[in-house]
Amino acid sequence: MGCVISNLSAKFAFFPPSPPTYQIKKQENGKLNAIYTSSSMPLTSAAGGVDDGGGGCSVDVLSLCTKRGNKIVAFYLKNPYARLTLLYSHGNAADLGQLFDLFVQLKANLRVNLMGYDYSGYGASSGKPTELNTYADIEAVYECLQTEYGVSQEDLILYGQSVGSGPTLHLASKLPRLRGVVLHSAILSGLRVVCHVDCRFCFDIYKNVNKIRKVKCPTLVIHGTEDDVVNWQHGNRLWKMAKDPYEPLWVKGGGHCNLELYPDYIRHLYKFIYDMETMTTKTQLTKIKLKVRLPKKPNPGKSTAGCYCCCIKVGRPRCPECPKPQCPKCNMCFGKPKYPECLGLGRCCCFSWTSCCWWPKLKCPDVKLLKCPSCLKCGCFTCLGKCRRCSCW
Repeated sequence: MGCVISNLSAKFAFFPPSPPTYQIKKQENGKLNAIYTSSSMPLTSAAGGVDDGGGGCSVDVLSLCTKRGNKIVAFYLKNPYARLTLLYSHGNAADLGQLFDLFVQLKANLRVNLMGYDYSGYGASSGKPTELNTYADIEAVYECLQTEYGVSQEDLILYGQSVGSGPTLHLASKLPRLRGVVLHSAILSGLRVVCHVDCRFCFDIYKNVNKIRKVKCPTLVIHGTEDDVVNWQHGNRLWKMAKDPYEPLWVKGGGHCNLELYPDYIRHLYKFIYDMETMTTKTQLTKIKLKVRLPKKPNPGKSTAGCYCCCIKVGRPRCPECPKPQCPKCNMCFGKPKYPECLGLGRCCCFSWTSCCWWPKLKCPDVKLLKCPSCLKCGCFTCLGKCRRCSCW
């Protein structure tokens, strides 16, 4: 029943352009070429030809087989000055023909290699668009980047827009050494876009709310404050749940499909790419160490022999096996103190009323800490034995 409802949900989640905005034709040399459906012009010539400076549109048109038996189309745009590669997963109502001009601009302005692909059932890709098919699609594209272009996960940034955040986080949760993730107008889950619920349902699709916690790399969230398709709260919550959140970009007045038109979009995205380029393994390890909370080591100046939890919390013992604290120096000089630690100044675990977990708290407000060693002779550890003649009170 859950699978049937999931397939039904997929029909409301995917809106591939019909007819597709481009077609694939095979050239005489065996290479594939993409042309616009409306004008029959190659995509590359419409965007201005080849430019070795990184701003051209030299593109490799690829046909990839997925593990679910579909053939998908992918575009690879190479920038000769790039150090990182961006794997772009688009939204639910676009195909590669509509996004090609954007890919050329991102490749040039961000100085990255860019790989974009169409989901099964989109553009010239075969099959039908479903959640599981999109997962297989992005896995096939990632495998192509590894085998054909030698891109490792350390040099890869995943970019997911809207529904594309689903396959993006699916792959990101499986790559522990990924360089970074960008979530553009992302969704918490498919069902949460339609109705505001916090419950988990088996028929829900793209459960990003669960997968975001498994992403270990820096995560940039971009969302418009006036998004009427996917509420801004989706992006805000994903950002708060990320393990390594990067400074987010909340585009004031931005909608769901127009964030690329705002100057802050490319400016902030460039800053993120630059920080990912300069990030080294050493800086990554430093971040991890800062996030790991190590137990506090006991102060060597304090005598806590026989009781590890004396300095942790006041009042009751943390563990039933914790013995009553004993100070070897106090045992030697209990009657006549010889060591400064045993003068009741809060330095010894046997006399520190505020540090030992076994010593009872004082209930009488009139009892004060001792200020002179002579008070030890009158037994003023309780209210009844308080020394009234001593000037230290």
